[in-house]
Formats: sequence, structure tokens, C-alpha cells
Amino acid sequence: MSDTDTLWALPTALCVEYEIIDEFWNSYPYVTGTSVIGIKYKDGILMAADMGGSYGSTLRYKSVERLKSIGKHSLLGASGEISDFQEILRNLDELILYDNMWDDGNSMGPKEVHNYLTRMMYNRRNKFNPLWNSLVLGGVKNGQKYLGTVNMIGVHFEDDHVATGFGNHLARPILRDEWHANLSFEDGVKLLEKCMRVLLYRDRTCSSICCSLGTYQIAKITEEGVTISQPYALKTFWNFAAFQNPTVGAEGSW
Repeated sequence: MSDTDTLWALPTALCVEYEIIDEFWNSYPYVTGTSVIGIKYKDGILMAADMGGSYGSTLRYKSVERLKSIGKHSLLGASGEISDFQEILRNLDELILYDNMWDDGNSMGPKEVHNYLTRMMYNRRNKFNPLWNSLVLGGVKNGQKYLGTVNMIGVHFEDDHVATGFGNHLARPILRDEWHANLSFEDGVKLLEKCMRVLLYRDRTCSSICCSLGTYQIAKITEEGVTISQPYALKTFWNFAAFQNPTVGAEGSW
């Protein structure tokens, strides 16, 4: 038996010493986050996401931060598998550290970070070991606003507003109707809250329990940097007549 065969025959615990642990961590997502919405506004980029981590249809975690600052000029939001998002953040930390080590007075902008993410996702897809995430990357550098998205197989594009998951079906129509280039910060926040409220009502993975507990965040990035809000709750209305008397008008021959 060759040395390589001997190593692969070892228990996983012993393989740690030889650094040959199988890298196929997730063949299917387990703990996931739902939709992220990003829009351009007058001064920069706004993103919104809740902080729920769902184990199947169970809201297992209520304080998962899915909006993160990347370097000086970028803001990243992620839906999908939380552990894969952590792996992406680790790779991005190494990328930003390597960029800073050049100490050449330049820093990586949002377009470069987005391109890196598209290559990473496509590379992992080609290895049949994808990172189970859809990502939104926004930023501002030299007065230029940038907003793009990439999914788990590397499909990517740029736009004035983007959304992942179910938000791509429910929130984008609202954004197409109401978004405009001169949105103020206040109007942009109201628009994002409207979209997130629709998702709260209609997307079962965007749990009403999670949002009502105050685990919802909005982040902005401008030339001055990234600001991520404290968790807060959306105002909701559940007193519809059909909710109070669900059987009224539903009488049948049974």
C-alpha cells in the first residue's frame, strides 16, 4: 500500500495531522438565511435582511448577521447556507489582507470584489462542491456606485436594485415600480421596509417571529464607509377579517 493509500485509510481524526480532511463539507444546505435586498440611492447603496437562521422550516437562530463590511469600499449580503457564508467571509478576509499588504495607496473596490466572488462561486460549482449562497455586493469608490449579485453557480449581473431568493420574485416588481435614481436615504429605507414587509407576509422562511422579535437590519455604504443598523422590528398588521374568522364564507357541502 502506498503512503497516499495509507493516509486515506486513516480515521478522520488522524487525518487532521496530515491536512487531508475532505473539503466537501456541505452537500445540501442545513442552516439558511432568506432574502437579501439591495438598492442604489442618491448617496450610495442600501441593503436589508433579517437575522434568522432556519433549520429546515424551524427558526433555529435569531441573531445571524448576514450583512458584512468588506474592506473600505464594499458591503456584502448573503442568503443561503450560513456556514458557507462564513467560508466566503474567511476567503474575503484573506483577499483584503493580501491587498493591504501591498501598501501601495490603492485598495480593492466593489467591482473587483464582485468579480472575485463570481470566480469563486463558479470555481466551486465546477468542482461539484458549490457554496450554497446567493450574494449581493454593493459599494462606492471614487464617487461611483456599484451593485451586483451572484448565485451559487456563478451567474452574476449588475443592476440598480437586486434581490436574492424569494425576494427576486416578490420584491423586484415593487422596486421596478417605485425605485428611482434620486432616492433619499429616508425614502430608500421606506422602500426596503415595504419590500421586507411583503416578504414577511408571504415568504415562510422570512419568519414573522424573527422580524417581530427585532432581528432585522438595514445597512448603508457611502464614500464615508459602512453603517449597519441595530436590529429592529417591522410594523405589521395581522387583524384582517379572514385571520380573525377563517371559516366565514368557507362553508361547503361537507
